[in-house]
Amino acid sequence: MDNSLRHGRLTVFRTNLGWMAILCHDYVLQRVTFGHKSASAAEAALAADAGELASQAALNECWHDALVAALTEFAAGVRVDFSDVKVDDRRWTPFQRKVLAVCRRIPLGETRTYAELAAEVGSPKAARAVGRVMATNPVPIIIPCHRVVGSGGGLGGFSAIGGLTTKRKLLALERGTSDDAATAGKNTRHAPRTTHHASRSARHSSATSAV
Repeated sequence: MDNSLRHGRLTVFRTNLGWMAILCHDYVLQRVTFGHKSASAAEAALAADAGELASQAALNECWHDALVAALTEFAAGVRVDFSDVKVDDRRWTPFQRKVLAVCRRIPLGETRTYAELAAEVGSPKAARAVGRVMATNPVPIIIPCHRVVGSGGGLGGFSAIGGLTTKRKLLALERGTSDDAATAGKNTRHAPRTTHHASRSARHSSATSAV
């Protein structure tokens, strides 16, 4: 059964992480939301967040279908590499761009702290500002803000539906562990498992890395 619903220039689809919605413009991803209990809730959340972007978006269905397939696989526990997905960063500040680029390079199954990201972008005292960037990340999962944790061994925060429960679940999903085992410590690294590239989740995809 096809669990996706297309409304103009966005797509809403069912996954193991709840209903997701994505907004795309040609080969560029603009927004992602997930964890919703219904298709209408996911659509409403994305429309409210995206504003006028939704009316400007155009859809390239081949690449778009590959992304939907990749996100569905990820939610089912398949290790998917989203580094080839081009993201719309035109509205980001230079600081946001740098922080999200560093976040995007955190490998599957690993975590980094807010302080480590701040140091890596050359602003070692800006851990709180890094946290704000993570909280407003427009494309969660694609840019894995759930892999950024607190310096004291706790998870820190998470602004998606479900909060820290969802963050713990995403980390467990990527590591192949239980939710209880996913309480992240500093700089964690785990043995790699087989990873699928997002562009190979469907036969047609030509997205490239944006950050």
